[in-house]
Amino acid sequence: MKYHSQSFFYDDPWSIVSLAYFLRYPNPYASHIISCDVISRIVTPAGTLQTTRLILKRGSLPRWAPKGIISRAESWVLEESEVDPLGKTLRCTTKNLEFTKVMKMEESVFIRQTEDGQTAQTTEARVLSGFGWGLTKRIESHGLNRFKAHVQRSREGVSLILSLLRESRLQTMTLG
Repeated sequence: MKYHSQSFFYDDPWSIVSLAYFLRYPNPYASHIISCDVISRIVTPAGTLQTTRLILKRGSLPRWAPKGIISRAESWVLEESEVDPLGKTLRCTTKNLEFTKVMKMEESVFIRQTEDGQTAQTTEARVLSGFGWGLTKRIESHGLNRFKAHVQRSREGVSLILSLLRESRLQTMTLG
């Protein structure tokens, strides 16, 4: 198994960053996302919001991958999140539902408000392959390297949504 963790700070308050996180698709930095649908959303007795989304994404295989290792370029991803508005935290886990023998990818995101009013985001990724044939380590390294290469684009997508939210707050609302 390969593992990676990275932290980042936003200058915006937690409430705006968590909203931007849920509104991050579509954006030009995530052109690989084909669709994102809410499967369920409930408010728990503790007052947290739990959401399950189904995401369809497009990907490509490296040249060294054996032909037919996967049947198509699209795959489904399950995203489960919990927002605690009182504790000002957001936890989100995404994992692929298909091709898990080739590569199982799980990403965890934790967003929280800091004492100085910033918002901290910690992202962790775990990649596990059970493919065998001497390719396990190569597949895991490839998955982790792709994650590392795309984590900055993911942040840029959230930052784009944050700037759009800032712009919309500056515009006056008209009635009628």
